[in-house]
Amino acid sequence: MNGPGRKQGSATEVQIGPMRLTQDPIQVLLIFAKEDSQSDGFWWACDRAGYRCNIARTPESALECFLDKHQEIIVIDHRNSRYFDAEDICRSIRATKPSEHTMILAVVPRTSADEEETSVLPLLNAGFDRQFKENSSITACYNELVQIEHGEVRSQFKLRACNAVFTALDHCQEAIEITSEDHVIQYVNPAFERMMGYHKGELIGKELTELPKSDKNCADLIDNINTFIKKGKEWQGVYYARRKTGDSIQQHVKITPVIGQGGKIRHFVSLKRLHCTKENNKQLYKSHRDEKYTGDNSQSESHSFKCKNRRKDSIDVKSITSQSSDAAPSLPTRRYSSMARIHSMTIEAPITKVINIINAAQENSPITVAEALDRVLEILRTTELYSPQLGTKDEDPHTSDLVGGLMTDGLRRLSGNEYVFSKNVNLSHSHLSVPNTINDVPPCIAQLLDNEESWDFNIFELEAVTNKRPLVYLGLKIFARFGVSEFLNCSEATLRAWLQMIEANYHSSNSYHNSTHAADVLHATAFFLRKERVKGSLDHLDEVAALIAATIHDVDHPGRTNSFLCNAGSELAVLYNDTAVLESHHTALAFQLTIKDSKCNIFKNIDRNRYRTLRQAIIDMVLATEMTKHFEHVNKFVNSINKPMASEETSSHSEGSDCECTANIKNFPDNQTLIKRMMIKCADVANPCRPLELCIEWAGRISEEYFAQTDEEKRQGLPVVMPVFDRNTCSIPKSQISFIDYFITDMFDAWDAFAHLPVLMQHLANNYKHWKTLDELKCKSVRLPSENNN
Repeated sequence: MNGPGRKQGSATEVQIGPMRLTQDPIQVLLIFAKEDSQSDGFWWACDRAGYRCNIARTPESALECFLDKHQEIIVIDHRNSRYFDAEDICRSIRATKPSEHTMILAVVPRTSADEEETSVLPLLNAGFDRQFKENSSITACYNELVQIEHGEVRSQFKLRACNAVFTALDHCQEAIEITSEDHVIQYVNPAFERMMGYHKGELIGKELTELPKSDKNCADLIDNINTFIKKGKEWQGVYYARRKTGDSIQQHVKITPVIGQGGKIRHFVSLKRLHCTKENNKQLYKSHRDEKYTGDNSQSESHSFKCKNRRKDSIDVKSITSQSSDAAPSLPTRRYSSMARIHSMTIEAPITKVINIINAAQENSPITVAEALDRVLEILRTTELYSPQLGTKDEDPHTSDLVGGLMTDGLRRLSGNEYVFSKNVNLSHSHLSVPNTINDVPPCIAQLLDNEESWDFNIFELEAVTNKRPLVYLGLKIFARFGVSEFLNCSEATLRAWLQMIEANYHSSNSYHNSTHAADVLHATAFFLRKERVKGSLDHLDEVAALIAATIHDVDHPGRTNSFLCNAGSELAVLYNDTAVLESHHTALAFQLTIKDSKCNIFKNIDRNRYRTLRQAIIDMVLATEMTKHFEHVNKFVNSINKPMASEETSSHSEGSDCECTANIKNFPDNQTLIKRMMIKCADVANPCRPLELCIEWAGRISEEYFAQTDEEKRQGLPVVMPVFDRNTCSIPKSQISFIDYFITDMFDAWDAFAHLPVLMQHLANNYKHWKTLDELKCKSVRLPSENNN
């Protein structure tokens, strides 16, 4: 015997990618009808190589031994068919499942020099892997077996280990899809089947181009992705996919190219995780429910449909939306999910403490975690923690202009034309008649006010019958209902004079920011205050503060935005340092007007401490209407109110648990402040949640006010803050769609989760559909031309 033998029964370590495996000693099955020098040669070769060897003499014993031992190598004597048919034995073994990873060798007779070589195809067709020319030399047999071990057996061993990988993929909660370099689907896991609604048999072998595509993606998104991955680069992003049912769902997708033979890309691996939205959850829940009802016994765990809270994820307010709001159709998935870009802020200590904690955590973390924490630190060190980044601002000028006009203070470029709006503060109580008491209201007005507790109350009808003075009449009715005079210890005459004075200082010349808007916000605030959870969370002082804040929140508004005033170098912008200019002016002026005249000073009879508390609450609420802090207020409400209440509701199903939740809120004044801010913010921009006709009217009015501002900016040579609001080119439907997408949807989802507002959410869905329809028809006005003519 030439060469050293291997240690009997030793195991071998094998590496496959990052996976380290231990291969047990090779087992060999020799199938020879009679013992001869050839069978002995393989026997002793196995002994030298350290393999475990068995010998079978009959086809029956061979099959029985293989099914018991699952040998990696089988050697079958194919030299003589007198005792058994070697090819029949091979076929019978190949018919069994364990033979999938077994190498079968045929021992064939040695040919003489003058004989022609026979084809190996019949052997391969019978199930053999290779042939061995008869040679009883132990070394020849040893060399053959060792080559097979290091070649085919080692490869088959690695393939067997892939079963563990596929098992992991089958149980993975993330949807996984593997395609060829030509984008032919090769594998999908069960999570992918559940997410997309297909069975794998319907997908495997198909090209991706054969599957229906969602029309919600950018036109060039697919091209951008292909450009990326064909260069061997990984692509990550948000993508809309169409399920088998036709629904579009938003996914977080990571596509990784896999380099194979020849250094070329051979596969693409896609990991897909559901982008957490209420619409996605409902679609998948419906799919899961339908599967149960049709008798599908596959254990599609319901928790796999829920959006997981991963540390790398941003919060999504929709994931905590109340179940009750599901009664109304949810809004379509939006291109921009504003909440998804906001970082969870549960900071109780200074930000430096947080950064120090993260730095400490990095020291003992794996590299991937440490790198992720580096990105977190980069974000935390920026100044705009709450402002989402618009990655496609250039593609959506309506959203870009709305954000620029409402959430910034403009370019702050002073020009020679300093803008000064009317400073003629109206301290008079107006010459128009005002009722002496609530009982003196004219019948036509009283009849309208009978319906003021309904959300669908028509404020424009009240505006018409009161000669554009709805605030006094509606204010008297609502303030009486909430006992404001009693709380302030002031007479109804004082309250009436105060309302009259405040309304006189709203500019009726403004198409939008006038006393009708103030009355509308007051009406919405009163409506919210009557919702059970809101009512249970606030005190009487909070209610009075909210009603007063709603009444004064836009007093003396010039019909121009903060950005315009800053760019124009107005006196107010200089006075308030270009910061919350209008909101600061509204509150300051309201208090100045109130305390100047005893006849309308509603605060004159309350003690100093109560006045200070009330004044602070009013100021805080009015300042909350300033849009630069929009995402901060919404995000804090979600983290401090929605999430804790959702957790309590999940953990406690006992009666009175809701009372306990609201009682807990009352114990924390900061939470009450967040609720009041959210309430007035929603009341201030509730137009898209009003009945369609009211929504359309408000959309026309705000657009006209923005048009007038653009006209004036052009006349004065000022920077045009919102270029899309050019009366000659603007699409009002597009501007409404952008406003709803970027500011309204997430905020009202959060408010609905707390206050339960199915009627509002239904109106919001209907109105959004109206604007979408107009936009698809290329209509730029608030109605179709045919409707305008009717």
